[in-house]
Amino acid sequence: MSKNRLNYGDARLYLIHALTSLHVGSGRGTGFIDLPIMREKTTGWPIIPGSSVKGVWLDYYSAMPGADNSKIRVAFGREENDPEDEHASSLAITDARIILLPVRSFYGTFAYATSPLALTRLVRDLEASGIAAPVDGVPEVNNEDGVLVTEDSVLKERGLVFFEDLDLTVEQEDKEQIKLVEEWADYFSRILFDKRYADLLKRRFAVVPDSTFDFLSQQGTEINALIRIDSETKVVARNALWNEEYLPAETVLGGIVWGDQVYGSNLTPNDLLNEFCSNSIICQMGGKKTIGKGLVRCLFVGGENKDGD
Repeated sequence: MSKNRLNYGDARLYLIHALTSLHVGSGRGTGFIDLPIMREKTTGWPIIPGSSVKGVWLDYYSAMPGADNSKIRVAFGREENDPEDEHASSLAITDARIILLPVRSFYGTFAYATSPLALTRLVRDLEASGIAAPVDGVPEVNNEDGVLVTEDSVLKERGLVFFEDLDLTVEQEDKEQIKLVEEWADYFSRILFDKRYADLLKRRFAVVPDSTFDFLSQQGTEINALIRIDSETKVVARNALWNEEYLPAETVLGGIVWGDQVYGSNLTPNDLLNEFCSNSIICQMGGKKTIGKGLVRCLFVGGENKDGD
């Protein structure tokens, strides 16, 4: 298939749903946040590098009882100390980019916020993966201080919503935009939750302007102060107080995983995707595992019929 058509061959969309706070760090920070999370250079929005996702999946499948190491090596590449000839990973994994960001709301407790640009990039990734876009269009917010929510949203009161330090006006006049918001809320509810929890997202779904999403992506993350106790004195060790940044629980990010060539095996790319990228998995990603951080659910969209369900 032609690479000029943005066709990734056999591909899936993968989603990362944070069940607890998530820290995938970028090293030392230069401001008051000592250990910030990874962000895109162009947008400043949070990401999880594809290399981190690949390493987590490799560890997860390698630790499973009865793991087929031959398939794992084909899918994720050989380890550095492997005595056999090394070869590259047959699965390619892009960075996971932000799709839904949970933000504090005065009404409804919190919202699943997204933006037109975030949804547009998701649609582009789906189409590049050969998966039909779930909704025919992306909602646009007309005003910089506006917001789009569902008809039965718990976020609004007297035509206003309050996110963090922002007060936004609910745009209700354009019924076509409201219809798109309802359809996107229904789509995310369907792929992320079963029927018991569908309303949790649908009634808290919100589309904000890209500039507002920029602000929320910078100001809506968690900043936790951590310390290290000196084992002898039982007080905080010298220079052992620091601030770490986390994506809050309920954050959703997404990327593409695909295979267009398999190395060292007769397996097809679709064989590997069906083996490792079909069923949802719960695993640990990022730092601070021992204090319950980084528990995530990885889900996969696409497959044989490429219908987005």
